[in-house]
Amino acid sequence: MVLPREELLRGCRHPHNLEVLIELAEQAIRTWEPVWSGFVAADVREEAEIRLGSLTELQLSAAGGWPQAERRRLLLRRPELDEATGEEAPLMGLMLSGNFLFDPAEPRDVRQGLLAAGAPEEAIGDIWMRGDRGAQLVVTPALAQALHGQGAQVRTVSVQLEAAKLDQLQLPAQRAPKQLSSVEASLRLDAVASAGFGLPRSRMADLVRAGAVRINWQAVHSPSKELAAGDRIRLEGRGELEILEIQPTKRDRWRLVMRRS
Repeated sequence: MVLPREELLRGCRHPHNLEVLIELAEQAIRTWEPVWSGFVAADVREEAEIRLGSLTELQLSAAGGWPQAERRRLLLRRPELDEATGEEAPLMGLMLSGNFLFDPAEPRDVRQGLLAAGAPEEAIGDIWMRGDRGAQLVVTPALAQALHGQGAQVRTVSVQLEAAKLDQLQLPAQRAPKQLSSVEASLRLDAVASAGFGLPRSRMADLVRAGAVRINWQAVHSPSKELAAGDRIRLEGRGELEILEIQPTKRDRWRLVMRRS
């Protein structure tokens, strides 16, 4: 079966990613066999669920190894198939050990180190740090097996990699949605996001410059960018902050209502 590719791709933000998913969808429909994609980012998943989820011949679900995973694999299947068919997500864990005491790393540093070691980006899911001892992440079984017992470099630190079952990982604490209020002197990204995520403003500015922050799914590198009501700020590894309301105060400040999830 051939899906209306031109219509599905018209105006989409991630045409290359969606085209790959369309091909997998056509395969799942044609063969009547469920198909798992590689890991996709949250914005790609959102767009795929909107565009492909409307097709009557297709059913989508997603799994990333833990309830609030940002990067997930999509399961594409015919809706007529038994619910249990293909539902077990092909996921494994990977433990990364190294001494980051003198050179602290962020998840993006770990990802870059694995990409430099030859890991495909679509084989890497969420990554979270374990203090200065290393990191843990969700990956495809093939990548876990390929990297088990291998070494890699993350920033200046030599690390060792070990495959693990998902239940052996110490998953990040789940974030309960929380509504916040704050009064800020400006609507700059670094000021608002530091209040919303509970980080020092200088640290938030560094994260923005390093590319760890997106607004409405678009990468942003300027800490001085001004925000507006409705903006969604996503900080790598720390969830999302949505600006619900902005009101001026009598002292030329801004009262914000935000929701963090």
